[in-house]
Amino acid sequence: MSDWQKILHESIDTLDKLANRFGHDAIDVDALKPAFENFQMRITPAALAQIKEVGDPMWNQYVPTVQELDIVDGVIDSLDEDGDSPVPNITHRYPDRALFLVSPVCASYCRFCTRRRKVGDPEKIPLNQYDSAFAYLAAHTEIRDVILSGGDPMMLSDRRLEYIFQRLRAIPHIEIIRIGSRITSHLPERITPEFCEMVRKYHPVYMNTHFNHPSELTPDAVAALARLADAGVPLGCQTVLLKGVNDDPQIMKDLMQKLLKARVRPYYIYMADQVAGGEHFRTQVEKGLEIVKALRGWTSGLAVPHFVIDAPGGGGKVPLLPEYVDEINEDEVIFRNYEGKRFVYKQPRQGVTVSGCGETIAPAAQNDIVPIQIGKKATARSRRRRKTGS
Repeated sequence: MSDWQKILHESIDTLDKLANRFGHDAIDVDALKPAFENFQMRITPAALAQIKEVGDPMWNQYVPTVQELDIVDGVIDSLDEDGDSPVPNITHRYPDRALFLVSPVCASYCRFCTRRRKVGDPEKIPLNQYDSAFAYLAAHTEIRDVILSGGDPMMLSDRRLEYIFQRLRAIPHIEIIRIGSRITSHLPERITPEFCEMVRKYHPVYMNTHFNHPSELTPDAVAALARLADAGVPLGCQTVLLKGVNDDPQIMKDLMQKLLKARVRPYYIYMADQVAGGEHFRTQVEKGLEIVKALRGWTSGLAVPHFVIDAPGGGGKVPLLPEYVDEINEDEVIFRNYEGKRFVYKQPRQGVTVSGCGETIAPAAQNDIVPIQIGKKATARSRRRRKTGS
């Protein structure tokens, strides 16, 4: 048994252990049993160490609550992944990429998990049905990018992971392999020198990590990320907007800046999925727009991820942006910058063309040549031009 597997065995995985750790006043074992039975619990030593008090952001992510039993708009398979699953373990939704579920388990179980209907149950993400998945990927030559997920792929042994890498690299049209994993936060010891040496042979291999709060970037987590980056694995981060965890612009800004410092490129901020059992984590969409507005322009563009809703029912990821554009017409685009200041960008004038060899044809009248103006004057000039028909 490897060192990281021994550490995993020290996790809290029952309500009784949790009550012994935090007290029976904080953990009502009988009340929480239905939530635990719907979706199992495991909290690794690393995740446990991040919980400072009952009800803090780390507690909210991992400890079951009776709120998980309140189903209002939640859907079991909110993204209809099963509807886009042609063979076991494969979801093929986008034209050139496919999701490959390779592991049924995680180091720690996030209570907001969108795949809680499957995760933790080896029968629902079977390890003995890889062959049909590989056959599907080989037959569909449009697929150039495969995302390994689960569960957490990094819960597999190096031997099994290398087998998967070998099979994928034997398919000529697969160019990119991605791993979706939260292991660097939950079990950083899993990122061993042996894994890093092995993964170098199968590049390009990317990893999308998952951090939701700045405090998750512990020294051990940052060291694990460094080992991956030094092994040539490009790192991204997928963050979920969660009520009571990170629904605050300053927290998100701190998180994104710390990720960049750890050589992790922020990739997505997701709205929490409309999944049954996780509805209490959802914020208003406006909160996500507020956070993006607090990032864009106020910190490096590298630290500004895409804010997306993964459309319920299988529509895929849809990006959302704050409103920066005030008006678009045939003459100009009027917009505001990150400070709220108003600017005008001139549209190309109709009738002005450029031929080859540098010759310019400019049939526009002299009174059409107007310098760029900003603010109310530009708007008034546009109205005058439309009124006179020029």
